Amino acid sequence: MLSKNTVKFIKSLHQKKFRNQEQKFFVEGEKSVLEVLNSNFKVEILVCTEAFFSVYHKQLNKLDLQIISATQQQLENLGQYQSNDSALAVVNMKPNDSFDFPIGEFVLGLDDVRDPGNLGTIIRIADWYGIRNLVFSSQTADFYNPKVIQSSMGSFTRVNFFYDDLIDVFRNWNVPIYGAFLNGENVHKMTQISPGVILMGNESNGISENLEKLVTDKVTIPGFGEAESLNVAIATAILCDNFKRLVLG
Repeated sequence: MLSKNTVKFIKSLHQKKFRNQEQKFFVEGEKSVLEVLNSNFKVEILVCTEAFFSVYHKQLNKLDLQIISATQQQLENLGQYQSNDSALAVVNMKPNDSFDFPIGEFVLGLDDVRDPGNLGTIIRIADWYGIRNLVFSSQTADFYNPKVIQSSMGSFTRVNFFYDDLIDVFRNWNVPIYGAFLNGENVHKMTQISPGVILMGNESNGISENLEKLVTDKVTIPGFGEAESLNVAIATAILCDNFKRLVLG
């Protein structure tokens, strides 16, 4: 049975300060909940409808977690989905541990990307192009924001990430930093590339001046119309696609 205390606790996780305090976040919807259940995240509580449990009971009964039955209306009241007839999971956050630069791979770096929807979409893009490691400035949107989790469509379970001072990180890694700028080299004309960091900047201001000094290669996406700029998630997808093309030859 869904108690008032459990409802209050889950609703508190809508706010960053309580997520950080409890070191927990929530995931909702059948696809994303199944993704997190099959990942290396630790699920503490599963709130689900009888229909969801009846389909997946064999898998669920093998897991070490609290399972609470709820109606669709209760689920929709708990989370942010307007329609949720399946499940909501309360999940433990991972520690903010840094990682060494993965030799032979690309890392996606985000400098002050504030919009949760953009961050979630970028995580999904990274997953699509096989980029498993991401590093974020401390001002970048919260990875565990419900909108980030929703828009990543389960891809949040397949990436490694940490938040840090990007200047310190990049100096320590000493690898090529490919920064997205309006006045950079045309990415369509690049003929070779080495593994490094693909760095994307703030939605309004781009890459900060302090980080610009560490960028080894400025790249740009050529425009053919009159739009002033591209959405940062769309720009990320285009650069990842071109970089992957260059690597694959």
